Amino acid sequence: MLVLEHLAWKLPDGEPILKDITLTLPTGKLAVVTGPNGGGKTSLAKLIAGLETPSSGRIYLDGEDMTDLNITQRAKKGVAYAFQQPVHFKGLTVRDLLELAAGEKLSDEALCAILGQVGLCAQDYKNRQVDASLSGGESKRIEIATVLARKNAGLLIFDEPEAGIDLWSFSGLIDAFQRIKNQSAVSALIISHQERILQIADEIIVIADGAVRVAGPREEVLPTLLKEEKNGRCPLERGSFYE
Repeated sequence: MLVLEHLAWKLPDGEPILKDITLTLPTGKLAVVTGPNGGGKTSLAKLIAGLETPSSGRIYLDGEDMTDLNITQRAKKGVAYAFQQPVHFKGLTVRDLLELAAGEKLSDEALCAILGQVGLCAQDYKNRQVDASLSGGESKRIEIATVLARKNAGLLIFDEPEAGIDLWSFSGLIDAFQRIKNQSAVSALIISHQERILQIADEIIVIADGAVRVAGPREEVLPTLLKEEKNGRCPLERGSFYE
């Protein structure tokens, strides 16, 4: 279970980005964080992953205080994070990266199963370098695949996983999220505006102006968001993914 208590974060110049965020994500649930751009969604994901340190408040995972742990220490505790802008690893192949994430050697069959979830063929990508030769979309998919490959992960964080993903791969990603949702020992937190991702959520959290505007079960929150979107007051995305 992930628990955030009175979490706040400011920029070095003192500008408040997140203000008094208090949330609980039970184990085995898939939560989607949505809201207007600049509202603090990615900042919240970075605080949970350990990329940033909160100005105040506490972060607990399964009862353990993680507030002062760095990203490596949190990874060892089972936190897996997919960056919004994937980083490159010169000298590493896709196979190397996925085996590091999994903590073990992977067969071609296992590589195919993992990469297939993000629409990539293992034969084409397993020996590719994880460097600038990959397109933005390819890098994004491989980044997501590293999270899916984690064996010990209990909390998966995806920051706008739909960015740079084509329609076919996006459909496969929805299937992957559905499988994660069915794992009782794994929780997932997804930052997204995509309606199709919101539709599979257990919980929806709306962050605006650095605060929780509303949070609750999908059945209660999504109809209100769809109504607001119809009236032009909600930043949901449909486009080709929804059609």
